[in-house]
Amino acid sequence: MSKTKERTSMPATSGPPSQLQVAGPVAPPRVSARRRRPGVIALSLALIAGGGAGVAVLLLQVGDRTPVVTVVRNVQVGQVLTEQDLGKASVALDPAVKAVRADDLKSVLGKRAAVELKPGSLLSPAQVTKDSLVKPGEQLVPIGLKPDQVPATALVPGQKVQLVHVPVQGAASADGDADKPDRAQETLTGRVVKASKAAPGTGIVVVDVATSAADGPKAAAWMSAGALRLVLDAPDGR
Repeated sequence: MSKTKERTSMPATSGPPSQLQVAGPVAPPRVSARRRRPGVIALSLALIAGGGAGVAVLLLQVGDRTPVVTVVRNVQVGQVLTEQDLGKASVALDPAVKAVRADDLKSVLGKRAAVELKPGSLLSPAQVTKDSLVKPGEQLVPIGLKPDQVPATALVPGQKVQLVHVPVQGAASADGDADKPDRAQETLTGRVVKASKAAPGTGIVVVDVATSAADGPKAAAWMSAGALRLVLDAPDGR
């Protein structure tokens, strides 16, 4: 009698093992379109146009430059201007600013500085003169002032001064008596042409004073004897 083997059969599987389910694509949320207002669009266009116009105006202003004459090195009062003292530059010039144009540079060469000129500044027509600061019939007398003799008020070209004779103690007076002061203080009139800065160490300031040709030698003698003092006149002679 044949024995029938009982098989315990596993359920047959056909195909690959089952995989995890993958979620499908998510639909994006609907965004409702905003209504565009014609007024807002018009305002935006106007602002863009205005900004462009402003930039254009700025570019035109920057491009509108004027060639002018500049000072390239220190020039003292009364000094004759040369080509080495001056240069040229193109700047955006305000109409209220008076400056010598670059085309007129040759017209100022050979003239004198009416004021002290500093490097980097624009040259103004009022800063130069064709006249000598020492006029015909005048002489220039250099006067050295000690620190205690220098006025607190700044000495500027054109300022009127008095040259006062102050005899040294023990020196002979006008009538020959050594200790007898002059009955009347003698003075001479003058005009400041230039004043130097205080010398290092001594503090002495040298002032160039223009005075009449007749008074120049006398003022120089007073200065040599240490008997001269400088006194400022009031503005406009008042």
